[in-house]
Amino acid sequence: MDKQIRLLVVDDEANIRRVVREYAEFEGYEVEEAGDGMEAVTKARENDYDLIIMDIMMPRLDGFSACKEIRKTKNVPIIMLSARGEEYDKLFGFETGVDDYVVKPFSPKELMLRVKAVLRRIAAAQPQIPERMTFEGLEIDMAGREVYVNGQKANMTPKEYDLLFYLVKNRNLALTRDQLLEEVWGYDFFGDDRTVDTHIKMLRNSLGEYRKFIVTLRGTGYKFEA
Repeated sequence: MDKQIRLLVVDDEANIRRVVREYAEFEGYEVEEAGDGMEAVTKARENDYDLIIMDIMMPRLDGFSACKEIRKTKNVPIIMLSARGEEYDKLFGFETGVDDYVVKPFSPKELMLRVKAVLRRIAAAQPQIPERMTFEGLEIDMAGREVYVNGQKANMTPKEYDLLFYLVKNRNLALTRDQLLEEVWGYDFFGDDRTVDTHIKMLRNSLGEYRKFIVTLRGTGYKFEA
């Protein structure tokens, strides 16, 4: 059964949130609401959404600022709603990382078509990763977050799992230490390259003979080569 797509609808006007929710739920989406940018940032930190529909002009925190804050921790597609249609606003929105821009008043049907288009585009850009992969005697269960070495379950720390899964998802690609810090530890992590090196060493110890798959790229970083 396919996972239900979750949307976050952010607007300070309750009536607009209600209309968007009705149309989105009719399309089969699961919908949550936020009344301003601050609430949106909090909800996005605590939950995973497949797409966010966000108004620009809101009290407490505007949509552009909320978008920037959310993107520090989540790479979720965002469609902006705005009563202003000036080219500057659109350009600023796209520079901020917005995926689409809808000017008020808008047709809810058109908005749903844009939601579908953005979700299709994001899905097409993402490589399909099998939930379970095997490299010789190394078995990696992505969905279950389990790793087996020659049939024996490996006892690894949560960060070792995160690091291995990211390496495997991007296998055969050169990954810098900065990339690994940003993607595995997050933007807000305060540390240095030695953090990556230390965890790579721990991970290699956990993988035993299959440590050979994690290749050191001198002066750059690492890659999972298989």
